[in-house]
Amino acid sequence: MKIVCLDLEGVLVPEIWIAFSEASGIPELKRTTRDEPDYDKLMRWRIGILKEHGLGLKEIQDTIEKIDPLPGAREFLDELRSLTQVILISDTFTQFATPLMRKLGWPTIFCNSLEVAENGEITGFKMRIENSKLTTVKALQSIGYETIASGDSYNDLGMIQASKAGFLFKSTEQIKADHPELPAFETYEELMAAIRAALD
Repeated sequence: MKIVCLDLEGVLVPEIWIAFSEASGIPELKRTTRDEPDYDKLMRWRIGILKEHGLGLKEIQDTIEKIDPLPGAREFLDELRSLTQVILISDTFTQFATPLMRKLGWPTIFCNSLEVAENGEITGFKMRIENSKLTTVKALQSIGYETIASGDSYNDLGMIQASKAGFLFKSTEQIKADHPELPAFETYEELMAAIRAALD
């Protein structure tokens, strides 16, 4: 039994925080897990910036409503789901992901949750489990699945390296240079061909 585990942002949809950085005019919020390997540190820093500017969940959700999947992402995902089981494993939050899941045809997603005050201020976040991507892949393997994984950022490396087959997708030059052993692809056609070969 094989199962495909995909990252969400940067792989199927644009980076939410980059889109919100552009919408809000706050350039610091462009920083993502492609730049900062420590997700906990990154999120605490983001929450501090939101508080400083008086921005909350509603403003981010308004931006997310305008985000569309990357060109070809929905078709790629539909084709992949016709071949095998697929789970999106993301460090994003349920409050951010839901509108995007609608646009992607409601795939299964494992992600985290935000702590939000009554006034809409984001006060914290609750990670589903530590090292969620790697831990989830190992859990799937423990119940008899062979995993095939793909992502673009530092926080995807664990699940990619632990899987039967793992691929970088639309990653940074730095991550590709640091991990020349990982096949790296730029198009859904290339990624689909690699996943199909791994499924055989």
